Amino acid sequence: MVSRTGDRVYRGAITFFAVCIPALLLLVALEVFAGAWPALAKFGLGFITSSEWDPVAGTFGVAPAIYGTLVSSAIALVLATPLALGVAIFLSEFAPRWLRQPVAFLVDLLAAVPSVVYGLWGVFVLIPLLRESVVPFFRDTLHLGATPLFTGPNYGPSMLAAGLILAIMVLPYISAVAREVLLAVPRSQREAALALGATRWETIRDAVIPFARTGILGGVILGLGRALGETMAVTMLIGNRHEISSSLLAPGYTMASMIANQFAEATGDMHLSALMAVGAVLLVVTLVVNAIARWLVWRVSREARA
Repeated sequence: MVSRTGDRVYRGAITFFAVCIPALLLLVALEVFAGAWPALAKFGLGFITSSEWDPVAGTFGVAPAIYGTLVSSAIALVLATPLALGVAIFLSEFAPRWLRQPVAFLVDLLAAVPSVVYGLWGVFVLIPLLRESVVPFFRDTLHLGATPLFTGPNYGPSMLAAGLILAIMVLPYISAVAREVLLAVPRSQREAALALGATRWETIRDAVIPFARTGILGGVILGLGRALGETMAVTMLIGNRHEISSSLLAPGYTMASMIANQFAEATGDMHLSALMAVGAVLLVVTLVVNAIARWLVWRVSREARA
């Protein structure tokens, strides 16, 4: 009888804790959308498609912030994914046992560095490096100055700087997921390819990576979710200018940096509601991206177990 009572208490406790998580998420979403509703109701679809943000006139459009969020995140993924995948392949396929854990620990440690530290490093190291060496190299040596991506003055704070710092910040997330997925590939998959005469690289390219591609994609999307919501480091490096520009050297805005910059200064009810609406859009995008990532990782893990 005592044992059954203890089981009921334990089951009830863990059920309560499990329900608390989605309930908390639901409460957050309800609060955000309740605050965002006046702006969404007034501006409708124009809130997402308009580029005008004028708190004095009471006109709000978040298109440049959405554009900046997507472009900076895309730059981060383009730069971080090959490097993260290379690190994951090295650790899972080539690294000796004595080296595997220390390197994996150092890569994972990047995720523990505070965002503001990345921002400070970007301000004092990355931006001067881009302004004095990298961008002149692209323009003068590679002759990319004629392309829309590298036109205009090189201020320093820019979409490119924000994308680079995001690439460093999302790298450990993509690498960790890709490493675990590659380690979950059955040994028989590798042995079969080697038995057919494939080289080590051909085995990885044609047998291991295709088997793990869904999980690797999940890691990439998980990194995208991290990049979409990053605030402090991006705020310090992106320049915070509310406009859409084709040049990566121009300052920009993201949804997260817009909220961080303006929320404390917002006084009007509509201004506050507009910022809450920005948060609602960001919340929806982030939740969808992370849900897709979790589903993909679960799917490849189930296939590996089968």
